[in-house]
Amino acid sequence: MSSKTIFILNGPNLNLLGKRQPEIYGHDTLEDVERNCAAVAAEAGFEVALFQSNYEGGIVELIHRARDEACAIVINPGAYTHTSIAILDALNAFEGPVFECHISNVHKRESFRHHSYVSLRADGVMAGFGVEGYALCVRRACSVLAG
Repeated sequence: MSSKTIFILNGPNLNLLGKRQPEIYGHDTLEDVERNCAAVAAEAGFEVALFQSNYEGGIVELIHRARDEACAIVINPGAYTHTSIAILDALNAFEGPVFECHISNVHKRESFRHHSYVSLRADGVMAGFGVEGYALCVRRACSVLAG
């Protein structure tokens, strides 16, 4: 794996970040997340590629693509966190580090949000740090990759 690219993958409804339930998710957009993460990655000699899909299969395809194009994955699968064995299986086929990120503290929310299939593969989980959690995950990915 020679890539210096960290994939940042986002699940359903995250295209509405900044507009949907700002009292939970804040006012920053995915573009803001990408800009902040790119700056963190650049400090360590890496780059990011941010993607979003409202479709489970689209996320699976992006994870498959990461096998050839990315050295790490930061993933916020949204609601698929709690339901998708397909995303877990795809992540299990990825050889680099995986970091799970949630904007809100899912453990303070409805009980169905407390279980994560993705956590079974994740090397680290960030929840409740707002959109800053993405940059923290990217920072950790860079640290792990630098060895």
